[in-house]
Amino acid sequence: MPKLILPVGYHSSTDLRQTQKAIKFIKDTFQTKLAAALNLQRVSAPLFVEKNSGLNDDLNGVERPVGFDIKQTGVEAVIVHSLAKWKRMALALYQFEPGTGLYTDMNAIRRDEETDNLHSIYVDQWDWEKIIRPEDRNLDFLKQTVLKIAGVLAETCDELKKNYPQITTQITKDVHFISSLELEEKYPALSPKERERAITKEYGTVFVSQIGGPLKNGLPHDGRAPDYDDWALNGDLLVYNTVLEDAFEISSMGIRVDADSLARQLEAAHCTERTKYPYHKMILENKLPLTIGGGIGQSRLCMLMLN
Repeated sequence: MPKLILPVGYHSSTDLRQTQKAIKFIKDTFQTKLAAALNLQRVSAPLFVEKNSGLNDDLNGVERPVGFDIKQTGVEAVIVHSLAKWKRMALALYQFEPGTGLYTDMNAIRRDEETDNLHSIYVDQWDWEKIIRPEDRNLDFLKQTVLKIAGVLAETCDELKKNYPQITTQITKDVHFISSLELEEKYPALSPKERERAITKEYGTVFVSQIGGPLKNGLPHDGRAPDYDDWALNGDLLVYNTVLEDAFEISSMGIRVDADSLARQLEAAHCTERTKYPYHKMILENKLPLTIGGGIGQSRLCMLMLN
């Protein structure tokens, strides 16, 4: 893999069996604390969805899902890229109330992913989603949620180090908030990824907000599907990784589209044909709850905390 970074002289702080025990400790501790902090209940999730349901995450719109036909019915199914849309449907189906939500273990295949230290064709993450009120659709509410997640990250890391004193990872619960436009203005000569490296090296834990729409240079900070996050109310939670000496994305999250923002973003992305899908129709007809949600990488989190 030409994009894989192997730091000179690197060695793991834990042996193979310790690593496996530590991974379980991180996953058990983090998901318990996350559920308590965000008022979430664990549910089971699908590995695949019907191709024509519109429920699969389209990522940047060019990635090809792994698909197959179901012998008994002939229906075409696709392995999920993520559960960004399914979760919102599930909240309505399970009749969750505002202020409550769900999380699940999501396993996905992304066949077109460019693999490196952070990316694999296999994806494992906690997908979470909760119902919000109309008055919660604002940046302040998004930031409050980010701070809760950052607090859980820091607490989990602190507890891990009590069990494994040789681990020296530092994660601060203090988050520096900056929009993608402000980040472009701060580092106009750098690429988006170089900007993320520079800002996380300076502040440690950073949330880059408002990703998906074009910046002053006419390009988005990063690709975002137009039909789940509201591009004005989303972002990435990044931590500086001292082993890789680079920004390390832990979570992509945001307040989800309502009828107005969905219509606007589908138009901007030239994807208005998606309005024929059941999922999109339900949003445009205000038949799905307003939500906030995201994904938190499980392997990534363990990589970060275990150095």
